[in-house]
Amino acid sequence: MGENNNGMNTKDFIIGMFVGGTIGAAAALLTAPKSGKELRQDINEQARAAKDRTTDWTSQAVEKGNQLAVTAKEGTSTIAKTVSGQSTSLVEKVKDLAGKVRKDMEELTESADYLSDDMEGISDEIAASVRKEVEDLQRSVEQLVKEVEEKEKARNEKNGASAPENQDTGGEEENGTN
Repeated sequence: MGENNNGMNTKDFIIGMFVGGTIGAAAALLTAPKSGKELRQDINEQARAAKDRTTDWTSQAVEKGNQLAVTAKEGTSTIAKTVSGQSTSLVEKVKDLAGKVRKDMEELTESADYLSDDMEGISDEIAASVRKEVEDLQRSVEQLVKEVEEKEKARNEKNGASAPENQDTGGEEENGTN
């Protein structure tokens, strides 16, 4: 039960009040100027009244105790149900979130694998394209060299092949003019 400001709990207060009231009533009856028969009747009446009050207080205390027990039980039950429902809901949310994260990770892994495979294909395509360009460039250079040699040969024949020295220096002069 609750405690008041003096540090005395309610149960002790009620017991003290009952004992004090009983002693006070008995002292009042015993000191009253009455005959023996009247005194016994008064004592019996006061004892019955004290018994009735004690019975009333006891039944009220039991009733209040039962009400408090029921209220506490209902409150505890409600709290337990709420906590249980919330924990179940939380567990379900965590499971759903974990599943979504796993799914996202799988999709990300698949995307990375696909991208990696795609990049390998692209790098092979780029390498093949570069090789083709290099081969085309080599053919063009070889063709250009052939054309230059043919022109040089034709020029030399036109000039009469009289100066073989011009063949060596002619190429240098031509390179110097370019």
